[in-house]
Amino acid sequence: MLRLTVLYDNEACPGFTGSWGFSALIETDTETLLFDTGWDGVLLLKHMEKTGVSPVFISKLILSHQHWDHIGGLPEILSANPGITVYVPASFSENLKREIKKRASLIEVKGAIEISDSVWSTGELGDKIKEQSLVLTAGEGSFVLTGCAHPGIDATLDAALCHGKVTGIIGGLHDSESFDRLYGMELIAAGHCTAHKEKIKKLFPSKYMETRAGLCLELTRY
Repeated sequence: MLRLTVLYDNEACPGFTGSWGFSALIETDTETLLFDTGWDGVLLLKHMEKTGVSPVFISKLILSHQHWDHIGGLPEILSANPGITVYVPASFSENLKREIKKRASLIEVKGAIEISDSVWSTGELGDKIKEQSLVLTAGEGSFVLTGCAHPGIDATLDAALCHGKVTGIIGGLHDSESFDRLYGMELIAAGHCTAHKEKIKKLFPSKYMETRAGLCLELTRY
């Protein structure tokens, strides 16, 4: 099993609330992981409750980058699940890393590493804004999960190629215009900070969908 549920996004499915930021739940055969926390931890926990997942069952939290709309819900997660393992880019501020260490097990990410069965970090990418994305492997392909893709689609996908063909990309794509890198994908699920949603939708109408809080994707079917 490899299931991804969007818990936090600017837009939302019926019954959920849209709010600026991003968070996604990843469920594998062995454990449950959380990628980013949005900015409002109370809303994040509310959405978790709606999806039937308790934060105490999340074994690992991966933070893509140190922007408020991706780490704002961190205090609520650490309070609900003290001792959780938290993966952050090594470039996070020393003050924030020190605070996380008080309430969780902290792992600083520089290069690409395996986080769980079927889940890898691309490692810390980018120059001005350091960010890690995730690579989720399912079947014969893999999916890239991004927070904002500040380092760019090219750098992010290049880092994922060591895991084979990229079947899809999910998350925020910021202002990247490397649309040629999306050809051949089975799923292009863009949301949050993606600046060119309409153009991507026009280029890939049968593959495109917009991420929304409450969206659930069974990735093993692609």
